[in-house]
Amino acid sequence: MADTHCRADGPDTVDPGCLALSCPATTPGGDEGTPVIWKQAPKSITNPGWTNWIPISGPTCLYDAKPENVLANIATRVLNDFRQLPVNPGTLQAQPFPHTLKGGPTNFYTTATEQAFDLTILGQTVHLTATPASFTYTFGDGTSLGPTPAAGYPIPEADWLLNQTRTSHTYTATGNYPATITTSFTGTYSVNNGPPLPINGTLDLTTEPKTIQVWKTEKALVADTCQENPTSWGCPNAEK
Repeated sequence: MADTHCRADGPDTVDPGCLALSCPATTPGGDEGTPVIWKQAPKSITNPGWTNWIPISGPTCLYDAKPENVLANIATRVLNDFRQLPVNPGTLQAQPFPHTLKGGPTNFYTTATEQAFDLTILGQTVHLTATPASFTYTFGDGTSLGPTPAAGYPIPEADWLLNQTRTSHTYTATGNYPATITTSFTGTYSVNNGPPLPINGTLDLTTEPKTIQVWKTEKALVADTCQENPTSWGCPNAEK
């Protein structure tokens, strides 16, 4: 909760901060803010003893005559504001790319990262954090993986066709496949440097399709190298 700082019946009236902290209006003709101290207590206890919220040292300003009401009002609309944020969904990466082989593993991973934003909601400064929590890979051939907490990771080129990762996919037919990834972001918000609170809902973002070209390989025994016989099978000058 936000407890009014330096109230007449409070124990902190001798705090030098009572003389130093002011909360001037943030808009012309607006109301001044209220100095408050953030406090915490266990939910499961009736009439608990409240203690200072340790991450926040000293008083901060709330710009509302009744701070507890503005916090409740922010809570009712924060999910909508969260879903309007310009969150970067990251990109879907594939190894190898743009060409891969039929029957061989293709390693997929995402570059999505945690992102932070500062907004003004109902006159209060609100800090929001969007964190990638789960991922759904759509491989373009009718199959998908997820939701899964695995964001994947890049692997050395020497392992591309040998190493099967948790987010690898094997294409069974040649062709061009539009692959995408949908990232589900969870969020937290804090009001005027108060404690972080969870946002009840997610923000789901899908990347633009990335075309994966699946090829097949053919093998044959030959007697000559391409230097010895430029028209030999498999050489650049061979007949198609």
